Amino acid sequence: MYQLLSKSPLFAGLKEDEIKTLFSHIVYQVRSFAKGEIIASGGEECRSLQIVFKGNVKGEMIDYSGRVLKIEDIPPPRPLAVAFLFGKNNRFPVTVSATEYSELIVIPRQSVVALMQLSEVFLTNFLNAVSNRAQFISGKLRFLSFKTLKGKLAHYLMELDRHQKQNGEIRITRTQEELADLFGVARPSLSRTLRELHHQGIIKANGRTVTIIDRNALLEDSS
Repeated sequence: MYQLLSKSPLFAGLKEDEIKTLFSHIVYQVRSFAKGEIIASGGEECRSLQIVFKGNVKGEMIDYSGRVLKIEDIPPPRPLAVAFLFGKNNRFPVTVSATEYSELIVIPRQSVVALMQLSEVFLTNFLNAVSNRAQFISGKLRFLSFKTLKGKLAHYLMELDRHQKQNGEIRITRTQEELADLFGVARPSLSRTLRELHHQGIIKANGRTVTIIDRNALLEDSS
């Protein structure tokens, strides 16, 4: 367990024996979840820090029409809702469920405070994690502000291009089904929009490789 936790962003910079010593001073448990089982429902109070130990979980948001929008996959050893453990409205923003048999390390809020007092490294990592989540959520809100699928797709491609820095040639690691879940649309709609951008000469799509041909046109769609 401690070897895996040493790879978690919350325990970065700590050795296995240091993490083991820290855990000897706190209360925690390991909980298991079957595939499809709900780990936390959106709106539920966040009372403990949960770290994925085995398996994989996902966060989903359901809008007023009942449409499910996949927010992200959370593999080991990442934590859940780290930015919502403290504060007045400390509730899960999304519904979290297991996509396969999964085990999570559950650390009550008071034990998290104890970890912060015991380790300056953990405290710094926790603060960084909260800041990173705030930035991620800010980016998600901007992404969701696009009213059209074309705008969302253009923004997604521009963000990939910015991060990959391959002079306009983008490698998409997600499948079309995963992208459709991310955008909250049916896969045929996504395929149709990709073809539209391709036929307009804005991008050149070849499997999972996309080359940006007309950057200004794509920027216009993503703005």
